[in-house]
Amino acid sequence: MIKSKTTAFIGAGFMGSALIRGLARSGLIDPSRIIATDPREGALKEIAADLGVRATMDNALAVSEADIVVICVKPQILSGVLKTLGRKISRKKLVISIAAGVKMETLQSLLPSGSRIIRAMPNMPSAVGQGATAICAGGDAEEMDVAMARQIFDAVGETVVVDEKQMDAVTGLSGSGPAFVFLFLEAFIDAGVRVGLPRDVARVLALQTLYGSAKFAKSTGEHPAALKDRVTSPGGTTIAGLAVLEEEAVRGALIRAVEAATERSKELGGQ
Repeated sequence: MIKSKTTAFIGAGFMGSALIRGLARSGLIDPSRIIATDPREGALKEIAADLGVRATMDNALAVSEADIVVICVKPQILSGVLKTLGRKISRKKLVISIAAGVKMETLQSLLPSGSRIIRAMPNMPSAVGQGATAICAGGDAEEMDVAMARQIFDAVGETVVVDEKQMDAVTGLSGSGPAFVFLFLEAFIDAGVRVGLPRDVARVLALQTLYGSAKFAKSTGEHPAALKDRVTSPGGTTIAGLAVLEEEAVRGALIRAVEAATERSKELGGQ
C-alpha cells in the first residue's frame, strides 16, 4: 500500500531515525521515496549516506512532495512546526503524529479541516526493530490510512489499533514500560552479583534470560501463569523465589507503576 507513496519524516531524532531506518530497510518502499528532515545537517547527511533516502532541512519542501507526513518532533515544538508549514499539509496527505501526549483534538486544530490524521505511540525498542506501537485514527482517516500507518510501524516491531481514550494507558504500559524493564534487569544483574557471580557473567545470564523468556512466551502464545508453572517444581528453588516476590508485592508494584504512569500521561495531556 505504501510502495507507491512518498513519505516525509519531519524530524530525524532518536525515534524519527528509528522509523526511517526501519522503513528504508524493510523492502516495503524504495528509500528514494523517503524524505528525512532535521535542523542538524550532519545527522541528515549521515542517514542519507547510510540508507539512500532523500534529506533536506526544508520541512515545507519535504511536505509538498509527500503523500504521507510523519511528524516526529517534540510535543513542545509541534505547534510551531505545523504552523510554519501552513497549507503545505493539504487534506490529500495522510498525517501521522508521534508527539507524545498531543491529543487528536489539538492536531485537528493545527491542520486544515478534514485532514486525515493518525496518532501513534511507538516505544524505545523500535530502534532495534522490536518496538510496540499503538495507533488511533482521527474521524476523517480512512481504513486505508490505518493500514498504511500499520505498515510503517510494523517495520520496526508490532502495531495495535486502539481508541484514543486508551492512549494514556498505552503510554503507561508500553511507552514507560521499557524503563520498568530496565530497572528489573538492573536488579536481576545485581542479584546475580550478590549470590556470587562476576558482574559480566551475571549481565549475560540476566539479559539472555529476560530476552529468551519473552521470546518463548511470544512464540508459544501461552498464558504467562501457565509458563511460570512449567518452571516451578514442588518444593523447588523457583517456588522459593516466587514466594519472596509475592511477599514483597512485586506484582502489585508493577501494576501500580503502570497506573501511575497512565495517570501522569492524562495530567500532561490536560495541560
